[in-house]
Amino acid sequence: MPNRPCGGTVHGLKDRTICFTGRVLVDGEWTLRTRCAERARQRGATPKTDFSRKVTLVVYGDLASKVVTDDRRTYSSTLVGAEAERSRGRHVCVVDGDGFSRLLDGRPAPCLELRKARTGRVRPVAAAASEGSVLGGPLRVRRTGRHTSGDLTLDLSRLDEATAVQEATVGALIRHLSRQGIEACTHAPGAPEFDAGWSRGEDVFIAEVKSLTGAREDQQIRLGIGQVLDYAHQLRTAYPRTATHPVLVLERRPSAARWTALAESIGLRLTWGPDFAGL
Repeated sequence: MPNRPCGGTVHGLKDRTICFTGRVLVDGEWTLRTRCAERARQRGATPKTDFSRKVTLVVYGDLASKVVTDDRRTYSSTLVGAEAERSRGRHVCVVDGDGFSRLLDGRPAPCLELRKARTGRVRPVAAAASEGSVLGGPLRVRRTGRHTSGDLTLDLSRLDEATAVQEATVGALIRHLSRQGIEACTHAPGAPEFDAGWSRGEDVFIAEVKSLTGAREDQQIRLGIGQVLDYAHQLRTAYPRTATHPVLVLERRPSAARWTALAESIGLRLTWGPDFAGL
């Protein structure tokens, strides 16, 4: 695609001029555009109610109640404008609700392509990762905060603590790999959203990082195993010539020794902080 300065990845909301096609599914909850705009502004973006040539990022939300301005393409007027700007050589980034959620969380998001489906409908889709592009840019530890009592009626203190512990584990993993001269990376645009990835020679390692704080230990480990095996299967199917190794990283040694035996039996590397033995 011509003039694609984002390189396929939107790295943040700061200094972006942003608009929304409709309400957005943010972290599993439908959120009105006004609230989305408010949250984007808190991240340093400048929200606009309508598309203009100043807009650099479009968030693709619910179009069910939008008036379509291009019947052939079934686009909203916002996406019509974004495609027109792209065709003129000015790349406008497009993300979906998951991408917007990631940007609000301080993580990068894939920039979506505008593609025509078999049905004739054109809509944003994730760009397919090219061979050799399983790993994205350098992995960074996300900043974590505390929810205030007005955010939700639920007590989220344990969730906040677990998130902080997980990010601390990610940071420790980055430092452990760095001491070996290995750079920890994010996933490439279009690749499964594993927590961390790195390479040794021709081998690629993808990891899911799990905190055991504030949750049932066995539940967290089972969830992590399922996620990383799914990611590995997707990558092995897409890149059969790439040796992909799944890794489950825990904040600490699990209480039950059986998890190590289980991991060995299914070809999964299981490790934990602070030493990350085996990595």
